[in-house]
Amino acid sequence: MHPVDWAIIAIYLVWMVWDGLRLTKRGDELEGYFLAGRSLPWWAVGLSVMATQLSAITMIGTTGQGYADGMRFLQFYYALPLAMIVLSVTLVPFFHNARVYTAYEYLEQRFDAKTRALTSFLFLISRSMSLGVVISAPAVVLSVVLGLSVTNTVLLIALPTAVYTMFGGVQAVTWTDVKQMVVIVGGLIAAVVVLVFALPADVGMVQALRIAGAAGRLQTFDFSFDLTNQYTFWSGTIAALFLFCSYFGTDQSQVQRYLTARSISEARESLLMSAYWKIPLQALVLLVGVLMFVFYLFTPGPMFFNKVHEGALREGPRAADYAALEGRFAAAVDARRAAGTALVEADTVSDVTGQTTARTNFAARDAEVRAVRGEALAFVREATGDRSFNDVNYVFPSFITTYMPVGLVGLLIAAIFAAAMSTISAELASLSTATVIDFYRRFARPDAEDRHYVRVSRLATGFWGVFASAVAVWAAELGSLIEVVNRFGSFFYGSILGVFILAVAFPRTTANGAFIGLIAGMASVYGAAKYTSVAFLWHNVIGAVAVVAVGLLVSRLRPR
Repeated sequence: MHPVDWAIIAIYLVWMVWDGLRLTKRGDELEGYFLAGRSLPWWAVGLSVMATQLSAITMIGTTGQGYADGMRFLQFYYALPLAMIVLSVTLVPFFHNARVYTAYEYLEQRFDAKTRALTSFLFLISRSMSLGVVISAPAVVLSVVLGLSVTNTVLLIALPTAVYTMFGGVQAVTWTDVKQMVVIVGGLIAAVVVLVFALPADVGMVQALRIAGAAGRLQTFDFSFDLTNQYTFWSGTIAALFLFCSYFGTDQSQVQRYLTARSISEARESLLMSAYWKIPLQALVLLVGVLMFVFYLFTPGPMFFNKVHEGALREGPRAADYAALEGRFAAAVDARRAAGTALVEADTVSDVTGQTTARTNFAARDAEVRAVRGEALAFVREATGDRSFNDVNYVFPSFITTYMPVGLVGLLIAAIFAAAMSTISAELASLSTATVIDFYRRFARPDAEDRHYVRVSRLATGFWGVFASAVAVWAAELGSLIEVVNRFGSFFYGSILGVFILAVAFPRTTANGAFIGLIAGMASVYGAAKYTSVAFLWHNVIGAVAVVAVGLLVSRLRPR
């Protein structure tokens, strides 16, 4: 990279750490450290909620998803506005009126200590594993840019974030999130502008979208009802509703955000900000991936953006087979490029039949390219023994470092840093809060001073940072990172949501009913994941329904 890009990245990292520490207030008080004194304005909390969810996974995994599958992933977010409305009138007032530090404290008030402890423990496991995936996403970028190991890049990302989170608390996390959202959105808009101007002179934005549409990359509605299909209208409105209600309503990384708001009404407004803006923002991210597809249609691109095995395959015993695949891929790409050019030319002529023929031919050539890449992917996995080999997470990093102009490379990588740091800091804060409040203060030292709990929280932040970094090294090769993090979450979210449904909606539920129901929910999700091919989004529904059904049954059989 150019020294200018390095300077931009260095200035950004120093600024974030310094600014986070500068904004620390009441850092020795428990409520000041964990909840910013419940004094933050709704718009700052809303931006922090969005920044926490818009991680580097979104910048890397979702852009790669857009390149490979188009806008189809947008269906995943259709239930978000409804989830935010439901939470605004249910759990938000419950948590604020209960004056809790964590969502799981409320479960002890409603049920008992064991239900609170088990639910909080499940949160710690799920969130720390997901945090590892969040860290691994920018590690992929830097490993491509710098040629360093994933381990070194993970530490480069996690350590600065852990520093200002440990010492700054939630107040520092929130205000740095606000600035990071500006950097993220600016980086995405810059990427769109560069991609549009990099297209051929006769291919404008309208033509690019028509080409993408001909390849099926603009499909945003799939009404087929198939429980094995991850992204359909039904999974995005039914199954994802359970996921979002659990994530935004019961996950401490999100609950802690709106507990910092000054009032119930401001907490509601902070959630509704995501309801209004999350889908357009996600569409912008996917649009970057779609435009990269069109860009590489006219600009020769590699068969694989992940180069980790390329040298060994070219020089190994199966070099001839790999070369043959590359030849087939190049021929298929050339045929698709010619079909794309013909499609652009057909759109300039008022000939409906010719346009239809050109679109059909282009779709067929694109299917051939997909088929060859699929064969090549299977070949690499079989020849190297690397069953986790993937390509989608490397598309955007490769484009940034190869085609972006000087200065914008630094801006885009800084945007990826911003996306990573906003999520990492929020999740580290929530992990340390749950550790200290739900376990250390509850069971070990219930009567210590605030300063003591804050010191222990800083140690807990460091521990979870190290743990998540270890997970990140493993998670970097698991496939599409945006799917990996949602797969992790879906294993736990439905069951946790089920406990809160029992707590809020069914006043006759007993403590034993909730506890046994939670265990039954986790068991049902494990069975669905291991023994069926049901898409992971539906695991949220399975877990929640199982918890509620078993919890109500046990409560009826063994009432108070």
